[in-house]
Amino acid sequence: MNDINNKVVVITGASSGMGEATALHLAERGAKIVLGARRADRLEALATRIVGAGGEAVWLPTDVSRRADMEALIALATTTYGRLDVLVNNAGIMPISAIDDLRVDDWEAMIDVNIKGVLYGIAASLPVFRAQNAGHVINVGSTATLRIVPTMSVYSGTKMAVRAISEGLRQEAGADLRVTLITPGMTSTEGMGVIPDPEVRVGLQATIDKIAMPASAIASAIAYAIGQPSGVDIGEVVVRPTAQA
Repeated sequence: MNDINNKVVVITGASSGMGEATALHLAERGAKIVLGARRADRLEALATRIVGAGGEAVWLPTDVSRRADMEALIALATTTYGRLDVLVNNAGIMPISAIDDLRVDDWEAMIDVNIKGVLYGIAASLPVFRAQNAGHVINVGSTATLRIVPTMSVYSGTKMAVRAISEGLRQEAGADLRVTLITPGMTSTEGMGVIPDPEVRVGLQATIDKIAMPASAIASAIAYAIGQPSGVDIGEVVVRPTAQA
């Protein structure tokens, strides 16, 4: 894991869950962390925690569905630290529901955050990586792309798009860039409150309470991918609870 030390890492969705866990995990290993999320108070508290423990972190309120916000976040990394080594496209939302519910606003929000947010991150970081002849894009997907279940159709579709984008970018990246897809299974996060149907929310939460992994499991997988020697690309890491079907 020595290859993590001093790397400049941008993390979206960093205010809680997998993003927060990843920021703490990488900071402990010497990475310089650039935090992006919508909740400024949570970002400030996390940055203070990292710096208080002897690490380095800066932050910027970021809505990944706005291209200008992602450009500003990448610019914060390069102006503060002089380079960018890793982009972790972690931000995502999951307001799942039956298609018959016709929650079109929720569908559009998932497209904006889960797909456009990833693309905006790539668009902002790729020119920096090309200029440096080095860089690593890490996109967070979901095992919802591997097994489709009712109420998750649209969410699964957005994460399938992330899988396709990741593989296409990997093939186009060339010898100097790395691209990794992290595919988490059920993980303890704060996302259940956004599920609109109470019955769906309660049922999914019960399953998560029973079998879910801690967010630190995903942080470890991300660190594993980053920590590989130059020239070694971890294309995908699927991380599931052992009890998940």
